[in-house]
Amino acid sequence: MATREETSAADARAGGSWREVLGAFLRLGLTSFGGPVAHLGYFREEFVHRRRWLDDKSYADLVALCQFLPGPASSQVGLAVGLLRGGYAGALAAWIGFTLPSAVAMVLFGYGIGALGDAAGSGWLHGLKVAAVAVVAQAVLGMARTLAPDRARATLAVVAAIIALGAPSSWGQIGAIALGGIVGAVLLRGGEEIAPAALPLHVSRALGALLLAVFFALLIGLPLLAAAIPSQALKEFDAFYRAGSLVFGGGHVVLPLLQASVVPPGWVDNDAFLAGYGAAQAVPGPLFTFAAYLGTVMGPPPNGWIGASICLIAIFLPSFLLVIGALPFWDQLRRRPVAQASLRGVNAAVVGLLLAALYQPVCTVGITDAADFALAVAAFLLLFMWQTPPWLVVILSAAAGALISLR
Repeated sequence: MATREETSAADARAGGSWREVLGAFLRLGLTSFGGPVAHLGYFREEFVHRRRWLDDKSYADLVALCQFLPGPASSQVGLAVGLLRGGYAGALAAWIGFTLPSAVAMVLFGYGIGALGDAAGSGWLHGLKVAAVAVVAQAVLGMARTLAPDRARATLAVVAAIIALGAPSSWGQIGAIALGGIVGAVLLRGGEEIAPAALPLHVSRALGALLLAVFFALLIGLPLLAAAIPSQALKEFDAFYRAGSLVFGGGHVVLPLLQASVVPPGWVDNDAFLAGYGAAQAVPGPLFTFAAYLGTVMGPPPNGWIGASICLIAIFLPSFLLVIGALPFWDQLRRRPVAQASLRGVNAAVVGLLLAALYQPVCTVGITDAADFALAVAAFLLLFMWQTPPWLVVILSAAAGALISLR
């Protein structure tokens, strides 16, 4: 017979309303600081232990699926939990609840930057750019330890960084990711045996195949449409959809892809880009809401809240298509040695992309003199050794930047 705990968990997984899902994720969206790893911890406490919407094994399988796919892992896990609890409306409610608070904060910050005008070069704003140096440096170090721990993968990461620096465009970065996948499939096979999946989600294979087909059709077709049709809105949607489709390894990796998409064509200048990236560390929720800020501060219209909406939907749309589309095929896919090896190579390559971004544009724009370097080292020390919350480091860096500017 089933234990009381098992019966309670089964009842909790039986179903719920999208309103219940929205309320739970809205609270998390307002309080979940600390990045994707911390988000996954919050989710486990909330949905496994407190609400009992799923058990530990099912939650672990969801996390494994979302780490296997490109995109923001914590948002994808939230989407899958919402799907489990409230169906497709629940998945949408989970995304809205978790994303809305930080997206609104980033849009408001974007309007504030636009209102500053000539004051955009002020000291506190420069402090945000210096904070971005420390945040990205910590991300590179942490990801390298996990995703490039041996000579082969470390070498692949360095090669990817060289490619990204030598071909500073989104296509150069796509090439580095593709190279990582090919090299991984050939040279990085072998690993632990995969345990059977326990996903309590039911999506038909026909729907899964359709959504995956839509994902690839947009990934291939949007660049062609953007080149053929003179529409800035379509160009923005293409750039942010591509970024959301190709980001492996965490939210910070979106930085080089977006920078290569919006800075060279002059949509957003480097200073505003890095100031917004620094500010994004100080808000709860997913780092991908940085896209809302970029849409707000775009030079060519559509910008403002309309541009923010376009960019935000575009960067998260691949997650919906991939998570729901991959569910019916997940157990078979993750058992394939070629797929696992290819993912190891891709993950090593994205470490290289972030390493390249640490140099250009993060350091080249954020570090202009010895005082900036000292502030960046201090911020890194707070993050790495003192485990200070990123939002507090960002605030302190902005204040220090304002003080340095008074020299």
